[in-house]
Amino acid sequence: MNPALYAASFRRSLLHWYRKNGRDLPWRRTRNPYAILVSEFMLQQTQVATVIPYYNEWMRRFPNFAALAAASEHEVLHAWQGLGYYARARNLRATAIVVTQKHGGSFPRSPDAIQNLPGIGRYTANAVAAFAFNQSVPIVEANIARLLARLLDLQIPIDTSAGRAALWAHAAALLPLHDAGAHNSALMELGALVCGSRPKCEVCPVKRFCRASEPLMLPRKKARPTIKLQTEHHSFAFRRSRVLLEQSQDRWRGMWMLPRLETAPTGCMPLHVSKFPFTNHRITLTVFRHTAPAPALKSSQRWFSLAALSSLPLPSPHRRALEAIIPRT
Repeated sequence: MNPALYAASFRRSLLHWYRKNGRDLPWRRTRNPYAILVSEFMLQQTQVATVIPYYNEWMRRFPNFAALAAASEHEVLHAWQGLGYYARARNLRATAIVVTQKHGGSFPRSPDAIQNLPGIGRYTANAVAAFAFNQSVPIVEANIARLLARLLDLQIPIDTSAGRAALWAHAAALLPLHDAGAHNSALMELGALVCGSRPKCEVCPVKRFCRASEPLMLPRKKARPTIKLQTEHHSFAFRRSRVLLEQSQDRWRGMWMLPRLETAPTGCMPLHVSKFPFTNHRITLTVFRHTAPAPALKSSQRWFSLAALSSLPLPSPHRRALEAIIPRT
């Protein structure tokens, strides 16, 4: 088939389906680059249903670049807690500061200029350019990558240079000259609702364009790294209705957590044990009661009243630990 005719026919089928089946998501009701950027940062590594309440509250609390730039890192991390991958929140705030201070509050329109902002790569830059400024640029995220890999019957891993290049090239070949925002939204929606991990090929509006003979086997990816098991020990010190917390300097930089212990106390049973995933680690969190006299404070540590805990940015595993321990104290 002529590539141009193939692309035009594909787009007609795709958009016809999208007009009937596309979800009414809050960030699809706006062309505001700030609102779209917030949604794109939140949607990285996070499902739509989880993001929606966070997005709505974020937009109420930080409605524009100026409001976010004026907020402290403490406030931003507190608003983000529960979404994980906190570097996203720091980068979003850093971008707001750059836009406010160096661009006069106006978000750049060029994808290349957008990529110069903190934490923004090719996908996010193109997404804002397409959805906010209706520029005809391709986007490839997880849902579109899965969809395109099956359409192409791509037999090379999509997380290799060659695989990524093939996906971006095909996404570009399918682009319309106009209304690229709707086209890209439709691709994402089809990947999310129909061409998921268990594809619903029988209802796919573009199945006649699909080359995959074994869609369940696609997309191919490089072998995953072995999950590493790791145990982290922390202490629970409680004095005069106050809890001792420590400001993290590494994984959860800027957030407050239970003070870290180098080793587990000898002969003590933990107050709390839980497990949580973090990238390619499976971490066991153990919390032990501090029974010695009040410890000498490190520069990164502070005592907090119970009432103050709700307003602090705490990593979810540590907040859950405190919620489990404090009622028993």
